[in-house]
Amino acid sequence: LTHLGPCHFTGTKVCFLTLDTYACKPLHMYLKYRFKGLKSLFLIPSNRNSYKKNICIDMLRQGYHESFSELFTLIQKWNALREAAGPGSAIWQQKSLEEQPDKLDQLCHFLTRAEAAQRAGHYEEVYDNQLNLAYYCFNDPEDKWLSNYFYEQCFNTAQLIKIDGGKREAQAHANMGLISEEQGHVMKAAEHYEVFYQLTEGSTWKDETGHTYNSLACEHLWRIYTLLADKMLENKEHQQAIKTLIKALKMAKEGGDKMMEGEATYYLSLAYHFAGEQQTALSILNTSVKVFTALRDSAGLGRAYATIAKILVSQGKAAETMKYLGEFMKVAENTHLSQSLVDACVLLGNIYNERGKYSEAFEYFSQASEAAKALNNLPLVDETKTYCGIAKAHKLMVAFNSHIEAEDPVSLKYLLAWKENRSDMCTDPLTVGKTLVMKHISAVLSSMVKSFFL
Repeated sequence: LTHLGPCHFTGTKVCFLTLDTYACKPLHMYLKYRFKGLKSLFLIPSNRNSYKKNICIDMLRQGYHESFSELFTLIQKWNALREAAGPGSAIWQQKSLEEQPDKLDQLCHFLTRAEAAQRAGHYEEVYDNQLNLAYYCFNDPEDKWLSNYFYEQCFNTAQLIKIDGGKREAQAHANMGLISEEQGHVMKAAEHYEVFYQLTEGSTWKDETGHTYNSLACEHLWRIYTLLADKMLENKEHQQAIKTLIKALKMAKEGGDKMMEGEATYYLSLAYHFAGEQQTALSILNTSVKVFTALRDSAGLGRAYATIAKILVSQGKAAETMKYLGEFMKVAENTHLSQSLVDACVLLGNIYNERGKYSEAFEYFSQASEAAKALNNLPLVDETKTYCGIAKAHKLMVAFNSHIEAEDPVSLKYLLAWKENRSDMCTDPLTVGKTLVMKHISAVLSSMVKSFFL
């Protein structure tokens, strides 16, 4: 998930620090000026002070009291976070904020520029400087808290801007939505995204990648509505989940992204399926099949076929189920989707098993087992081997039961012979019995011949 940032600047971060005469100067600059003979009460002790202290003195002497206060507060907050995490934590191993000159430079530069803009009542410039700190300066994982802090500052400042048609306010809501979503506050994120959507309706604003803000708002709402619906389904709130997913589908269509539309359609069909509305689910699933087919999305197509098959199985429509599972298998084989192939083969195997066609069931379970091996998934391999064993046992029981039901001496001999020499559980008892009986007859004839010649 990408935050919305400011327009690109040309030049490096070091260049930014030299654009403003009020930007603080690195320590080597202080020393350089001192050696040139600039003797002031401010510069003389600079080589003895810490870098943080020099920057703080600089800000105070320039009159940036609010920037000084904010910088000092951030340093204290970092120290508090470090103490709370304790020894051994990731933050404990990091340098403190006051020990990182580059970050202090960036904070000094943009905080003082923001303060100067605030005094002049130019809130759009305040916002842009705060956004530079959030988006460009503190994008490392360990600086996440600092980045989030400045996104919150941007959000507060954006409410004061009246001259840009709401563009910065829209940006701020999008960024706060992303932060809320990352922190697991899904409802709060949805609220921010909804305002983002409302502010961007009818606009032509675009981000740095060329996407319109409105299409981004649609994408964010599609995603967050899907997350909300997922939690509703977990809580068995089926009708509420359906309403939410209908909104997600609307956003996907409005955003103009066919992939989102296919996913939204598929998730909506699942909600109807869980709610027990199978015919509606099948109708929507067929729509998702069309979308995934147009996109040539094999994974999505496979999921749709599998769900259709499961619904048809629950309705007892075996013939239709096998048709869709056949399509599912083709997709899985052609795209080397081993997990999907396992699912398709197991489903087909179960259908044939229930219909008493145990040889076909064993064949599909065997294919599932081979596909599971390709995944290096041992639990799945064991599961498919169990299915194979069940199919073998059922296949064996057919011949076994036929001899039991015959109730004749020959069948009884076959069963006794198989019992004495059942080296392979899936060998037909009839074959085993015949072989052993013929061996017995051969042995008897041989002994009779011997006794005759004796």
